[in-house]
Amino acid sequence: MEIAEVPATDTSAAATELLAAVTDSAAATTGVRGTVGERMTGFPATRESLVTLATWQEKQNLRWAFRHMREIMPTHPIPSDRHTTRPLETSSVPSALAAPVTRLDGTTTTAQDVFETTWSDALLVLQDGQIVDEHYYAGMTERSPHLLMSVTKSVVGCVAGILAHRGLLDPDAGVTTYVPEAADSGYGGSVVRNLLDMRTGVGFRETYTVPEAEVRIMERSMGWRPRLDEDPVGTYNYLTTLSKEDRHGGPFAYRSADTDMLGWVCERASGTRMADLISTLLWVPMGAERDAEITCDPVGSAIHDGGISAVPRDVARFGQMLLDDGTIDGWPVVPAAWLHDAHNPATDVREAFAKTDNESVLPGGWYRNKFWFVPSGQGNAMVCLGIHGQMIYVNRATRTVGVKLSSWPEAQNVTHLVDTLRAFAAVCAQLTSLDGPTAG
Repeated sequence: MEIAEVPATDTSAAATELLAAVTDSAAATTGVRGTVGERMTGFPATRESLVTLATWQEKQNLRWAFRHMREIMPTHPIPSDRHTTRPLETSSVPSALAAPVTRLDGTTTTAQDVFETTWSDALLVLQDGQIVDEHYYAGMTERSPHLLMSVTKSVVGCVAGILAHRGLLDPDAGVTTYVPEAADSGYGGSVVRNLLDMRTGVGFRETYTVPEAEVRIMERSMGWRPRLDEDPVGTYNYLTTLSKEDRHGGPFAYRSADTDMLGWVCERASGTRMADLISTLLWVPMGAERDAEITCDPVGSAIHDGGISAVPRDVARFGQMLLDDGTIDGWPVVPAAWLHDAHNPATDVREAFAKTDNESVLPGGWYRNKFWFVPSGQGNAMVCLGIHGQMIYVNRATRTVGVKLSSWPEAQNVTHLVDTLRAFAAVCAQLTSLDGPTAG
């Protein structure tokens, strides 16, 4: 693009005009002006505004960092295809955000208030595949990518389901069938099904407030934090250092490491790296409108447990595909049987969940194929969850999909989680009352 010369006498005015235009464009596109705390400002960025690998997870930096992961660490692209983009139309159904919600503390408010007071960056509600509500906060737009954290796990679970359907992956096979390097680790003797349902016996503490918990050591090994000299280099090298502390196939225990091992298994089973698997098997077939990306470790392996960034509407498209039994406009993407199995698990899956502390927060719930399930007044909701407030809420009974991308200051907040689940359940109930009887 040519830039026209500006007469010397107009330099100041032209520079001011250009700066205003660029600043407005940057703010509209990325939300970097003011509303995200003035991160990365100046040339070079000032010390006060600087966001680095060591500081991106600090609460004052989260909102900026979640939208700029490729500027913090390496990423692999997950290409979309503009020729296959599936349009999202606007619904004529009125907003349901005024639906009443009883918060965990017993106070009554509206769904809108819950969403607006829990650090939301983006909110979408779809019914029958059409947008009922779409809101962006703090400079976020429909074009802004956002880190999905552990919603990534549900995407990787779908990849595994597709590979299983195509005969490339056996959920009942031993993990070492695909990754023999794991034989002497805690994953020796486990099967792929244990990875899918987080029921390995591997010792792995997912305690974000403990600096030396396994999840924090893995973050350093994978390049999400500065590595210490004694840390393994790369996620896969770290996984082989884990030991076994319980029997495989026992109670559910949330271990991000299980999903990273599952991603490794998928890559070995298919001979394809994860970013390309997601693009070919999910992103293009489901009609994504923009490329996504996934962070990778120092040796180029994808962060399967939480590294995807995507624009909100594509996250909603993924949710809609889950709602429609794995199809897009009638074309199969994820095997319906895979999703049916998740919705209707064997008794031991529910029992494995009921024995854990999760039961007190999500009573009656379960975890299967990398999805959470939560009973609600409108049937069981399928939920994809990520720390700091990432959520896809899928309710088949009301044909509704909810997406909330957030920047909670803390990794986990039970009050925010429960209030958000109740808000989406209230929205579903409100849409049902506006829409009349629904098919069950």
